[in-house]
Amino acid sequence: MTRLVAVFVDRPDWHARRLETALSMRGWRAAFVSLRDCGFWIGGGSGLALPGFETALPDAAFVRCIPGGSFEQVTLRLGVLHALREAGVPVCNDARAIERCVDKSMTSFMLQQAGVSTPDTWVCETPAKAAAIVAREAKPDAPLVLKPLFGSQGRGLKLIAEPAELPPSEELDGVFYLQRLVPVAEPGWRDYRVLVAGGRPVAAMRREGINWITNAKQGADCEGVPLDPPLARLAVAAAAAVGAGYAGVDIIRDREGEHFVLEVNSMPAWSSLQRVNQIDVTQGIVDAVLATDFASDEPQIPPLREATGD
Repeated sequence: MTRLVAVFVDRPDWHARRLETALSMRGWRAAFVSLRDCGFWIGGGSGLALPGFETALPDAAFVRCIPGGSFEQVTLRLGVLHALREAGVPVCNDARAIERCVDKSMTSFMLQQAGVSTPDTWVCETPAKAAAIVAREAKPDAPLVLKPLFGSQGRGLKLIAEPAELPPSEELDGVFYLQRLVPVAEPGWRDYRVLVAGGRPVAAMRREGINWITNAKQGADCEGVPLDPPLARLAVAAAAAVGAGYAGVDIIRDREGEHFVLEVNSMPAWSSLQRVNQIDVTQGIVDAVLATDFASDEPQIPPLREATGD
């Protein structure tokens, strides 16, 4: 009997279609579901209301995105993921990992607790506290990085060298997340994205930015790189620290050659990573996850095949 995976996505994009194909190759069937359409039905069936799963819950779930919305809407959508896990459905990533990664302050805390190298970070609410941190820790040649607490793809990042450069609190939704800027080893601005799934490193790329922001969406050039042991071990440890079944881990190397984890993304895109790697990244994700969260028996995983294009 074919097992069914609910793939939570607003629309079947490139990533969702690749997941559908990769799951099909391993004998699973994908059903696309938007969390906008899900809810609870207490007193009926499983207690959950999922389109297409009126009579039985899915065998597993894969989360590609959680739609934005009001605080109440997002809470409901995360609640559905929490409930699936409580009902015994393997979810990748589950709501706990997503919450830890969406909140950058919790990511930083979990990394530190696990002994994973990450830059010094300060998070506070009041402008006075933020100004005091900048005055004490920042220097003209070593500014702090100000990031939105919730944010992705390099949007909203600023370098802060003195308190006067801090934006008003309302521009940051009332939270100042400040992180020490890591001086990079190589000339220019470079860091690494490593995709981890099921406790395994799947693929990696080096990103070289046109400025200090190195996200692919911000125009960085990407190049596939080997999964060298220090990079792979740190990425796997970072994903484990936040409890992520799959994750995109951003890593930077400083002038002394030490690696630091900057962020852990619990719903990463991997189209740019695919373009610069020969293996089928999606199949690598699916195979690694099937060997852990989605299957009670260890499947026989064949070698990764080469990608056939986007």
